[in-house]
Amino acid sequence: MRNFDYPYFARNIAEFWRKWHISLTTWFRDYLYIPLGGSRGARWQTIRNIMIVFLVSGLWHGANWTFIFWGFLNAMYFLPLFLTNRHKPTPTNHDVNTYLSSFKTFLQIGITFSLTTLAWVFFRSDDLSAAFAYLKHLFSLSNDGTPLSTDALLQMIWIVVLVVWEWMMRPQAHGLVLERLPMPIRWGIYLLLVWLILYFFGEEQKFIYFQF
Repeated sequence: MRNFDYPYFARNIAEFWRKWHISLTTWFRDYLYIPLGGSRGARWQTIRNIMIVFLVSGLWHGANWTFIFWGFLNAMYFLPLFLTNRHKPTPTNHDVNTYLSSFKTFLQIGITFSLTTLAWVFFRSDDLSAAFAYLKHLFSLSNDGTPLSTDALLQMIWIVVLVVWEWMMRPQAHGLVLERLPMPIRWGIYLLLVWLILYFFGEEQKFIYFQF
């Protein structure tokens, strides 16, 4: 099945979780949320079920308070949408026939992206104290005066290029649907991506999902 549907272009957390790791979120819906009663009971029961699903989804990733807090944080993001009845699916094409979208859409995407990436800090930290220390440093107005390295600048440029590319390709199933391009251009793009992977190759790290 299609497992990711441009989740970082989601306009709110509910939409993000419909687009992120679809197979896993579908499993939690079918085998945990619905058996618990889903949204069929009283409002407090539905809130309880939502909290359980998010907390268990954190625990599924590992027996660490960081994962549980990550699940709790996402539940806190989601519940205001649920309580105001803004969690249900809405058209998500983001004006896919145009390269530019409304300011409101960009603002919603920016807020959702910021909230999601802040939650990822807890997901990737060794413990809660490390996560809060990282956030404290992240929002600190001071710096040590270290100039931006050439590699860091190149990474930032390529991130912008790839985000723009993803945005332009969002009407497609994924960002590398290039069948309409001439073969030399298509393969040129593939080779460029391989070169980028090799160029920015750093210290080998174990694939994160092998840890769960």
